[in-house]
Amino acid sequence: MKEEIVKNMCGGEGEVRIKRLLNENQLNGKCGLFAQVTIAPGSSLGYHTHHNESETYYILSGEGEYDDNGNKRVVKAGDVTFTPNGCGHGMKTLGDEPIVFMALIIFD
Repeated sequence: MKEEIVKNMCGGEGEVRIKRLLNENQLNGKCGLFAQVTIAPGSSLGYHTHHNESETYYILSGEGEYDDNGNKRVVKAGDVTFTPNGCGHGMKTLGDEPIVFMALIIFD
């Protein structure tokens, strides 16, 4: 598993930790990402649009404000989000705990 810390991801604030659970060969050209993502308290993953792919989040812990194509809502453990091709999303933490989620990008 490869782990990286990205500062100001997609124009967001602070840092995001990405633990890639499968490598490029294991994704077999069908997926762009299968990873555990942690957004530190006070940090965010900036709003971005997906092209020729979709992305799903499954929230494991923490609480965040999810921007679903301009509609904001609170997400917490057990929630699932889906961003289809051509749409955008972003996430920021709420409170003093990080938000941790699984992220899956599937190519169209």
